[in-house]
Amino acid sequence: MKKILSFALFAFALMSCNAQTSENQPSQTDDSQQICERIDASKFKEGISNGAVQVLDVRTPDEYKAGKIADAKNINFYDADFSQKVSQSLKKDIPVYLYCQSGARSQKAMKILKDLGFEVIYELQGGYMRF
Repeated sequence: MKKILSFALFAFALMSCNAQTSENQPSQTDDSQQICERIDASKFKEGISNGAVQVLDVRTPDEYKAGKIADAKNINFYDADFSQKVSQSLKKDIPVYLYCQSGARSQKAMKILKDLGFEVIYELQGGYMRF
């Protein structure tokens, strides 16, 4: 019984480590060829500098008015029709760079964009505060 319990705990710990190390790695599936990645501020700045991307600010309008990243489109994550607005405002085949204030909302928004079928999504780790 102790061996089984030890093995189960070992397996659980191993899976937890794999989940943590893959957090900042690109998430790519064979079926959809989607890329979802959390990136630091320097990679984010580099990525948006070429201009062939979409920048999405998912903060509230008041946060957006207080300061934003150049050319960012503001769609409030808390809006009930957030998914609909994203689908209508952004193109799924052009990379999306998204951010919020500290990173919590943008992580959730990245999952929504992935579920909506956006092909390439980069999320600013730490949010606007780290930019």
